Amino acid sequence: MSRTGTSVTPGVTDTAADTGRGPAPAAAARRELLHGLPWLVWRRHRALLGTGLLITVAGCAAFAYQRIGLMDFLHTKGASAGPGSEVSTEFQNTFGTTFSRDIGFVQLLPLLAGMFLGAPLIAGEQERGTLKLVTTQSASRGRWIAATLGLPLALVVLCTTLLSAAFTWLWSPAHALVADGDWLESGAFDATGPVPVATALFLASCGIALGVLIKRVTAAMAATAVLAVATNVIWDEVRPLLGTLRSVSYPYGGDGPSLPAASVRIDDWVSTADGKLYGFGTCTTGDAEACRAKLGIVSRVTQYFDYGQMAGMQWLGAGILLASAAVVLACVVRRAHRRPL
Repeated sequence: MSRTGTSVTPGVTDTAADTGRGPAPAAAARRELLHGLPWLVWRRHRALLGTGLLITVAGCAAFAYQRIGLMDFLHTKGASAGPGSEVSTEFQNTFGTTFSRDIGFVQLLPLLAGMFLGAPLIAGEQERGTLKLVTTQSASRGRWIAATLGLPLALVVLCTTLLSAAFTWLWSPAHALVADGDWLESGAFDATGPVPVATALFLASCGIALGVLIKRVTAAMAATAVLAVATNVIWDEVRPLLGTLRSVSYPYGGDGPSLPAASVRIDDWVSTADGKLYGFGTCTTGDAEACRAKLGIVSRVTQYFDYGQMAGMQWLGAGILLASAAVVLACVVRRAHRRPL
C-alpha cells in the first residue's frame, strides 16, 4: 500500500517522525536558524562566538546592576554638582574606580575582537590546511567568504552594540560627574555611542586581513595587537579634530570663564580687541603690562567642546572607522577571489 499526502526525502529515515519522538523536530528547528555554510562557520568557531555572547550577557547584566546604585546616589545627592564640589568628591570615591574599570572593559572589546576573532578566522584555516578542502567543494568561493566573514562580523556588531548601549545607559545620567565631566579624554568618548561598534568592526576587519596575508595565527594576532596600539595613538590625535572648537572671551584681569556644564576645556589664549590670538604665556614676565599694551592684549580666550557636540563627533568618528573597515574588507574579498588563499 502506498502512502498519500506524505513526501519522504531520499536517504533520510522517518522513524522519529512516525514514532512522535521529539529530537528530530528539535534538531530540524535548530538547523532552520543556521544551515549550510553559516552553520559550518558557527560549528567551526562556536566556542569563541559563544564566549562572546556570554561576555555580552554578563557585561549588560553588570551595567544594569551598577545603575541601580548609581541612580540611588543621584536621587540623593544630585547630578549637577561641579568639579571639586563635595558631591563630586564623594562620587569619585564611590564610583570612580567602577567607571574606570567599565570604560577600560568596553575599550578592550575591539582589541579582543581583532586578536581572537579576526586574526584566526581565515589564518587558522590556512595554517591547518583545511581551507584548500573547503574551497574545492561545491560551494563557490564567493559564498564561502560571505559566510565566513558575515556571521562573525554580525556577532561583533551585535555584541558591541549591546554592551555600548548598556554602558551608555549607565554613564549618561552621571556624565557630568564621571572624571569631572571630561568625556573626551577620560575614555567615555570611545566607550559610548557608536564608537565601540565601529572600532571593533575596524580592528576585526584588520585582523582578518592580517591573517590572510600572514597565514599564521599567532603572528597575525601579534600584528593585530601592534596595529591596535598604533590605531589608538593615531585616534588620540584625530579625536579632537572631529568637532569645531567653541570660544569664550573674558577680560584679562577678570574671573575665569563660565563654561557650560560638562564642557571639555581644550586651550587658553590671550587676545587683542580685534580678535588676534597669542599664546597664554605671552607677556607674563618682565614688564608684562607694557608688553600687553604694546600688543593690544585686553582679554583671555578659552576654547572648549560643549557636551552637546559629543554625539556628532562620535558619529563622524564612527563613520571614518566604518569606511576604513569597508575598504579593508573589500581588499580581503578581492584577494580571496583573485588569488589562492
